[in-house]
Amino acid sequence: MFPFSLPWFSSSTKRYRKTASFSSVGCFALALSHNGENLAVGGAQGIKLLNILTQRELTVLSHVDSCGVMTCATWMKTRYTLSETLCYGTNLGYIVFLRTHPADKQFHEICARRLGSGFEITCITWDSASAESTCQIALGTRDNIVQVLVLGANSQLQSVFAGRLDSTVPRSIAFGDTGSIYVFGLYDGNVIKLSSKDGTVLSEHHCQSVIGSAAVHLKRGLFVVDNATDGFTLYRLESGQLVRTFTADPPTVPVPKQVSFGEDGKVVIGGSDNGSVYVFNRRTGVLIETLSHMATTLVPTIAVCHSGEMKGV
Repeated sequence: MFPFSLPWFSSSTKRYRKTASFSSVGCFALALSHNGENLAVGGAQGIKLLNILTQRELTVLSHVDSCGVMTCATWMKTRYTLSETLCYGTNLGYIVFLRTHPADKQFHEICARRLGSGFEITCITWDSASAESTCQIALGTRDNIVQVLVLGANSQLQSVFAGRLDSTVPRSIAFGDTGSIYVFGLYDGNVIKLSSKDGTVLSEHHCQSVIGSAAVHLKRGLFVVDNATDGFTLYRLESGQLVRTFTADPPTVPVPKQVSFGEDGKVVIGGSDNGSVYVFNRRTGVLIETLSHMATTLVPTIAVCHSGEMKGV
């Protein structure tokens, strides 16, 4: 069993304390709901949904026998739905949507589709600006494809555009605030800004490293990447100018590690290959706290939400 823990922000002497712990056979992707109550876990045994407050597993009713292993996920909240919707991608190229049914409060599959040639979906994101009318999703796949889709109120999925990048394998993806999306390349370190309407390339610049993962803070105009060498590097979103590096223990295992902003961009949180989760002050680069997960355990996957007390995995 591969255990993972959930520390959360509190007002005690230390900023974070461990509040729950679950077990899973492998852990490839995590996503926390916006209200901080539910955790989606993608592992070797398939997808699990866990309620953090009760520490119990939730029932998932799916119509597809095997869509593959969950590789990325995002929670969505729209005006026309009472509950949040989980959207996740798999290694077999499926995009799946789950939502609680008003009658039994269980998670039901409302839509599932295999995209393109069935290559792994490497990243996925949701445009919160579309919540008033539709639900817009952007994703990237292992065969260099970037696609934007819309999930309508009737749970029908429609494609806005799909385009192939020349040589960039999307590792992370994020919506901008002016009808754009940002794509972060895994091997080449490219950061490409595309039109979310038709995929036209609007701008492109290059990080000084490969990108193990990336996170965007639109309000502050910043993004941070796992640089796969000495920690995490902060850049300006539009210019690609390097701001600072958050230095962590040198990696011993060459695996991508997720990184995220927390506390409204005041901190940068990143995983490791030594059982720790690092929390840095974004402005100074100082290591604020090291959260102990398990000694010598890989922590390549984290998730952060911002509802009330900030929780992170």
